[in-house]
Amino acid sequence: MDQLELFELPNPCIGVCQSNSRGYCTGCLRSRDERFNWHAKPAAERAYILKLLTQRRMRLNAKAKKEDDSPANGKSLDLF
Repeated sequence: MDQLELFELPNPCIGVCQSNSRGYCTGCLRSRDERFNWHAKPAAERAYILKLLTQRRMRLNAKAKKEDDSPANGKSLDLF
C-alpha cells in the first residue's frame, strides 16, 4: 500500500528544458522518461526521482568544484 503524502511533491522543472548529450535535461537533470507524465506518476516514483536528482546535482557540483580547483585552469595552488 502506498504511503499517504501530506504535501504534493513539487515538479523540479525550472523551465530550461534542453537535453544534454546524455539525454538529461540541463535544467532539472531528469531523463526523458522521468519528465514524461510527471503528474501521472505515483507519489513513490516521483519521490524516488527527486532523490536521484539530488544525487545527480551533488555529483555535478562536485565535478564543477574539482574542475575549478584544478591547476590546469590557470590558477595557482594556494600552499599556505
